[in-house]
Amino acid sequence: MRYRLSDHAQRQLQRRRIPLAQLESVLNNPQQVVPEQGGRHVYQSQVDREDGKMALLRAIVVDDVDPAVVVTVYRTKRIQKYWRQP
Repeated sequence: MRYRLSDHAQRQLQRRRIPLAQLESVLNNPQQVVPEQGGRHVYQSQVDREDGKMALLRAIVVDDVDPAVVVTVYRTKRIQKYWRQP
């Protein structure tokens, strides 16, 4: 996916110590894409945390423009809150 990072997303990647390669993996091969308010989508995948446990990496993306804009990105251990069952 062609994308650019918003200033906020760039700061969050650094502050939350999320590797850019991990974000790119989720953007290019998400386990789920969930519609969000305002025409945004959440690209999300379950990833390994540093402690060996699972977390959900979520990227909020405006993807109806070229290149897509990553608004923010974060990890959460509350997988069941955000995971959508088919």
